[in-house]
Amino acid sequence: MKLKVDNEALAEEFFEGIRLIGIVCPQKDYQFCWNVNQYLQIDFRINHDLEVCLSRKGRNYFFPIYQFNEPVGALVHYLYNNQYDGEYLLPEFRHFDFIWLMRDDVISEELLTELVNAIRLLPGVQVVSEISPEKVKNKSHLII
Repeated sequence: MKLKVDNEALAEEFFEGIRLIGIVCPQKDYQFCWNVNQYLQIDFRINHDLEVCLSRKGRNYFFPIYQFNEPVGALVHYLYNNQYDGEYLLPEFRHFDFIWLMRDDVISEELLTELVNAIRLLPGVQVVSEISPEKVKNKSHLII
C-alpha cells in the first residue's frame, strides 16, 4: 500500500491565517537578524533543522531560516533568506532579499502595520511590503 502526501491540503493548512512581508535589504542574513534583534527586541535564532534545501541545475541550494516564538501567545515568526548563490527560494519574489512569515496566531492589521513600519527604520532596509499569500507560487518552499 502506498501513501500519498496531499501537498495542496498541506499548503492550504500551513498558509491559513499567515501574514507575509517581503524585505529588500542587501545585508547578510546574520547582519539583518542582528539588526532586527537589537532594534526591535526580537530574538531571531537560526534553526538549522528548518533549513530549506532545493536541488536545481544539478546543485543543492540551502536557504537558512531564522525563528522567533513570541513569549506570550502562539505567534511564531520565521525569517527566510530568499537568495542563495544566485538562486531564489521564491523566484516570483526575486526582488526581495528576505521573506518574513508569521503564523499560529491572529495577526491584526495594526500589529502588521507597526511591524512593517519598524522594519522600514532598520539600517540597510530599502523596501518593506506585505505579500499576499495567494501570490506565492512556490508555497511548498515555505512549508516547515
